[in-house]
Amino acid sequence: MKIKNIENIKKIIILFCLTILFLSNISFIFATNNEPDLTAKGVILLDTKTGRVLYSKNENEKMYPASTTKILTAILTLENCNLTDFVTINHNISATIPYGYTIVELQIGEQFTIEQLLEMLLVHSANDVASLLAEHVGGSVEGFANMMNKKVAELGLSNTHFTNPSGIHDDNHYTTATDLAAIMKYCIKNKEFVRLASMPSCTIPATNKHIARTYDSTDKLVIPSDSKNYYPYLVCGKTGYTDPAGECLVSCANKDDLELICVILGGETIDNNPTRYTETKALYEYGYHNFSVRNIINANDFVEQVRVKNGALNTRDLTLVANTSITTLLSNSENRDNIISTINLNDNIAAPVNQGDVLGSVTYEIDNQKYTTELIASHTVEKSNLLYYMIEIFIGIVLILIVFIIFSNRKNKTN
Repeated sequence: MKIKNIENIKKIIILFCLTILFLSNISFIFATNNEPDLTAKGVILLDTKTGRVLYSKNENEKMYPASTTKILTAILTLENCNLTDFVTINHNISATIPYGYTIVELQIGEQFTIEQLLEMLLVHSANDVASLLAEHVGGSVEGFANMMNKKVAELGLSNTHFTNPSGIHDDNHYTTATDLAAIMKYCIKNKEFVRLASMPSCTIPATNKHIARTYDSTDKLVIPSDSKNYYPYLVCGKTGYTDPAGECLVSCANKDDLELICVILGGETIDNNPTRYTETKALYEYGYHNFSVRNIINANDFVEQVRVKNGALNTRDLTLVANTSITTLLSNSENRDNIISTINLNDNIAAPVNQGDVLGSVTYEIDNQKYTTELIASHTVEKSNLLYYMIEIFIGIVLILIVFIIFSNRKNKTN
């Protein structure tokens, strides 16, 4: 009886373990393979190196960006000013901001460095600071808006138009998830922008009009003490919110050398919690679980074999190898061996050929992106001496015939 009980207990334990294992696998598959279920209206997740879009939703639909606008204000300021430049407040600029929008209540006569103003712009999302920087850089808010739209045009973005430097609502102030991601991609090339847009807080020293001020970032993903929302792989980001725009967030993250940009537009607030944080994290995790940087081909890998014209018999069969490695972003489900390649060889490949000579190229196309590397000779191919020998033999035969004819003619004359 005891033995039966022991056997039953063993079966129950085994069944329990198998159930846990099964559920774990199901959970893992769901977490890594299923696309996130998002409430945001406009979304894009893309790789900065290849431009490959890993996830998108209404990515080209025009929407309101709210304060994510300020990333363009910041980069234009950085490109036109020194961080140590001083700006003096000469009029009540805070009064020009509509009620309900975030300000720092700049006082007439206060003086700040460009760096301090950028901290208040990107960390605290101060709209009066955005207007101040616009006037300082562009002469006026309208003049700065023209600079913004000129930069947008330079970036080749056709679905974006800005009317102000802060994202204060205007029906003619709009962008798309795709365009905002492109602006962010441009911004993160600037190290100072990344530093400023990644600060969890900033402290502005006391001025002659105000005591020292400390502000926490509006982007909770960069605040380590916020265990609920903090994302350790985040590089930088900027939030935005207005009633028409909804919850917005543009950000950049980097994990295992895979740098991604994520844009959330038209997000919701559920139980007083903005979904832009949970959905951004979900998108990043989706990207990092389902995609990785892999080599399509390594340098010196075999690609093609050719027979070299006029090549020496022992070297004329030539292996062509990749000159450089090609690394790109691939879905973990993509098989590298199934990627189609196109080989282009030089015309009339003939000896002599030196090791390392470029004799063509190979191109791989993945998700409408093309990757090309040169094909080089793996060894030297010397010119064949066969033709030379044949010519010598021919000349020799001709000489023998001439000698024979001369000898025969002399013999006939003698007779």
